[in-house]
Amino acid sequence: MKENNYDNQTFFEKYSQMERSQKGLEGAGEWQTLKQLLPDFTGKSVLDLGCGYGWHCIYAAEQGASSVIGVDLSAKMLEVAREKTQEPQVSYIQGSIEDIDFPENSFDIVISSLALHYVPSFEVVAAHVRKFLKPKGVFIFSVEHPVFTAEGKQQWVYAEDGSIRHFPVDNYFYEGKRTAEFLGEEVTKYHKTLTTYLDGLLTNGFQIQRVVEPMPPESLMTIPGMKDEMRRPMMLIVSAEAIEPTNHTK
Repeated sequence: MKENNYDNQTFFEKYSQMERSQKGLEGAGEWQTLKQLLPDFTGKSVLDLGCGYGWHCIYAAEQGASSVIGVDLSAKMLEVAREKTQEPQVSYIQGSIEDIDFPENSFDIVISSLALHYVPSFEVVAAHVRKFLKPKGVFIFSVEHPVFTAEGKQQWVYAEDGSIRHFPVDNYFYEGKRTAEFLGEEVTKYHKTLTTYLDGLLTNGFQIQRVVEPMPPESLMTIPGMKDEMRRPMMLIVSAEAIEPTNHTK
């Protein structure tokens, strides 16, 4: 079984106390930006990779999706998702993002929220998603920004008086495994460059539609530490469309 901190009881309990866990999408700093970029879900088949508590699955169903499948490696996350979900068109599967498989042209929309930085290869994900998507289908995802993942520990550098000096960015072009500090626990993540994300889409049958670095909304600025999120990008949102295969026959 792949590494999965979210089934660690101590880590899971800490995660469950976060603003985004307690308040759902409205408690997520990037939600207002992501919401504006989402496609029309009406009558669409949707796949959510790394669905967590199922917030985005529920939202897609509420917006008229005909079927929604959420995939997550964590049994604990899926247990909560199933408890929260009342919509009959939503179902959940336990599995890893890079290993899950579906027939070609199964979905109109594939979404993924803050999950792909736990996956070693974006190239593998992009190729699989392109297979799952129908032509003109939409792949929209958020990840931790490459500036945020590069150095690894994901912690501010502080001055002697306790004030923040800066956020470290180092070893940017050395992609791969990082050990980050999240909720007081060590978590394995995988740093990827901006080139890997964007060019990985372009070379796997996608046309990029939008690239956005979300900023925290004014409504969340009272949360401790949120104003500091304006000092460096923490997240990246990309929306892309699956293009028709090129016909090379003459």
